[in-house]
Formats: sequence, structure tokens, C-alpha cells
Amino acid sequence: MALNTKTSFIILFLLVSNILWSQSNLKPNVLFIIADDLTTTALSSYGSKSIHTPNIDSLAKEGMLYSHAYSQYPVCAPSRTSLMFGYYPNATLSFKAGSGRNVVGEDRKSWSQVFKDSGYYTARVSKIFHMGVPIDIEIGSNGKDDSASWNERFNSQALEWKSEGEAELVQNNPYGLLPRKGGNVMTIVKAEGGDLAQSDGISAAKASQLIREHKNEPFFLAVGFVRPHVPFVAPEEYFDPFPYMQMVLPPKVENDWDDIPDRGINYVTSKNAVMSTSQEQKAMAGYYASVTFLDAQVGKVLQTLKEEGLEDNTIVIFTSDHGYHLGEHRFWMKVSLHEESVKVPLIIKVPGKEPGVCSSFTELIDLYPTITEIAGLNTSPYLQGKSIVKTLDNPEVKVRDFAFSMNNWKGKMAFLIRTSEWAYIQYDEDVGGGMELYDMVNDAKQFNNLAHNPLYEKIVLELQSKLKEKLKIIRSNDLGIEY
Repeated sequence: MALNTKTSFIILFLLVSNILWSQSNLKPNVLFIIADDLTTTALSSYGSKSIHTPNIDSLAKEGMLYSHAYSQYPVCAPSRTSLMFGYYPNATLSFKAGSGRNVVGEDRKSWSQVFKDSGYYTARVSKIFHMGVPIDIEIGSNGKDDSASWNERFNSQALEWKSEGEAELVQNNPYGLLPRKGGNVMTIVKAEGGDLAQSDGISAAKASQLIREHKNEPFFLAVGFVRPHVPFVAPEEYFDPFPYMQMVLPPKVENDWDDIPDRGINYVTSKNAVMSTSQEQKAMAGYYASVTFLDAQVGKVLQTLKEEGLEDNTIVIFTSDHGYHLGEHRFWMKVSLHEESVKVPLIIKVPGKEPGVCSSFTELIDLYPTITEIAGLNTSPYLQGKSIVKTLDNPEVKVRDFAFSMNNWKGKMAFLIRTSEWAYIQYDEDVGGGMELYDMVNDAKQFNNLAHNPLYEKIVLELQSKLKEKLKIIRSNDLGIEY
């Protein structure tokens, strides 16, 4: 029997309404991408003129770029435990006990576990919780991963510093007697075999495969790229844009260390690593090559998301576990509480939200409450991060007045309070190890320590008060386990 016009219209209206209702109630996918040891000073989206990172730049243009995001601990293991479980490192003592589940207890959930328990397919590709780079990558180990956080997990085993290709050790080797060395040292390798011979190339391929396989169900996919962590290994073509002789090193200031407390001198420096100027340039070139290789792998995963038509229902997060020194103050690597070591890139792209740049202080532990809130999931009221959801609608919203970070190097505590005007670093809670104060408006590169200048005594006291109150809040939270 033929339907009349009115009946046909009603049926069409109900069908369209049902489709729209179904789409509006789809669970959003989450694609969480985290780099290892990536500093903002090596990203063109954060203003670097020395390197071009087109895929990360493209994501930044489509999402919200956070210009003042900070790691809570500039070392891999405690930083990752903190951001995945939502507690400050000195609340869980993760800096003492290692990494992962063992420092927070069996009853607390990571944010990926919250998604898993809410019906999501959750998977880890390579390093999310701590893995030793290069050792765990070489042997294909799970490292300190948390099995409860995932339905499936995949390691991306590769040769790392043993990769075939031209290699050179650029620290502790002034005479060039050894071509390469393993462990946490700056060996550069212009590797043969292309992208898929390296861990991050394998990770990009696996992540793309998982997106295709699970596109018809809600997923939380965490992809941990290990570059630009040492060794600086990348396929040889990624080194072509960076002839080492053209690398411009940060300015060397005479007597630069004179006003820095002994504990403020980083654990790896051009001095104790016995690096010549050419070795410093080669280290920088190797780092940049590693970043461009990373950027290409990020692009592959984002392209797969686009090809599978999932962009309109997938939250994308890109960040790093902490920053990295590239010769500033003749410092190298991380651990330091100076700006280049603690500041991190952070980009969040949410379907339907306008792109922008947010200058509010944010912390990596804010990711947990933010992404679960967007997805409409319930979490513990004891999380110590703050939701930054409102900034996605209005980048002018201020979530925090300052950022907090810390380290515990060789059993000694140090803390950072970073405000819009000041960076205050304190060694020991009683200031026994010294302190640093920098005017971040007029001295962004942190050359002039004002902590002992009588003109800034009031500022120092104010920041010490902020630190004392922050530590009190962190420790008074009872870290409950109810979800």
C-alpha cells in the first residue's frame, strides 16, 4: 500500500531523528599520543625556527594548543605514573618506589582503566608507563607497564643504538675512539632500513592497524613514541635537513653557573660529558632528526584516523612526559627544573571545538579529569588534577595561577613554582640546598638568579608561601580509593 505524503514525512523525520540521536550518543574515541623527552623548543608550532614539524603543527592548528603546560616531574617514570593515575609524584611517592601500579595501590584506576571499565577497547602501543629506553625497547619488554589499564598491549621491539648505519658517540668521547655506546647516553645513528626498522615506525604501523580493526567500537588508544629520547636514532634521510655545522647552539654566558646552586647544575652538561663544540652541534642535529622522524610517525597515525572517517568522533591528545635541555646553560637531557626541562607541548583536539591557543597554566595531571569529563565518565573525587574542559570553549579561561613541578635527585627534593612572572626553584623544603628566582618576563632564558637580591625578598617570600601551601594541599589529600 502506498504511503501518503504526511506518513512518508513522519517516517523520514523519525529515521533522521534516530540517526542524529545515535550520533549524538556515540562514545567518543580517544587517541592519546605521547612523545618521550620532547621539548617545546624543538617544535615549529611552539615557535622554533630551527625545525619544521608539519604534522604536529597541523594538529595544533586544528586543536587547542596549551602554551604553558608543565610536567610534574622531569623524569620519565614518575611523570608517567603521575599523569596516568592523576596524583602528584610526592603524593604517591612514585619518585621513590619506581613506576606504575606498585606506587598507587591495587584499588586506584588509571584513566585508561576507567575507559576500559566503561566498555571501551583500550590498547597500549609501546611506552606509556615507564620503559627503559633503549633497554626495554631492545628486548621488547613491557617495562613498568600496568596490565590492568588495557585490553591489549603491544611492544615495538627494535635494535635502537645497535641499528645498522653510521653512528657516533657525542659525549664522554673527546678523541672519537668509540663509534657508539648503549644506555642513557647521546649516541647518534643514521640508521639504514627505513621507518619500519625503528621502534616508532613499528608503533605507527601498529596504531594504524588497531584504528582500522576497532573503528566500529569505542576505543582508547594510547601510542607512546620513544623518540627523541636517546639514542638519537632515525632513518638516515631524516638527518639531511640538519648538517651539524649549521646548528646554532644556545648562547654561552660567561660565569653562567656562578649564581646557580650546585644542585641546580644539571646531571649532564657539556662540561662533565666532555663535549666539544662540534659534538654539541652533532647532538642537536641528532635530536632534531629524531623529532622530524617522530613527527612523520604522528602524521601516519593521524592520517589513518582521517582515512577511516573517525576525526569527527575522536578526541586527540598530543604531549610529552617532560621537556629536554639542548645546550641551554650547557645543560643536556632532563631532570633540571629549569624551563626547557619541565615545560611540555600539549595539544588537545576535540570534535566540534574551535582551535585556539590557551595560555592558562596547565599540568599533565589535568589530562585525567579533563578527558574523562569530555567522555562523560565518572572518576574518583580524589584526583589531584583539574579539569581544563572550559578552556576548550574559551581559551581565555584561567585554570591555574601557577604550575608545580618537582624532582628528587639522589634522594634530595627540589620544587618549582612557575607563575606568569616568576620561576622559583627551591632545593629542600627548608631551602638548605639553595634557591633560584627568575624574572620570566624580562629574563625568559633564566640567566640572572634574583633569589638573593634584597630587592626581590618580598617576591621570594610570597613564592615560598605558595610552595608551602601547595605541599600542604598535596599531602593532606587522603588519596581515597572509591570510584
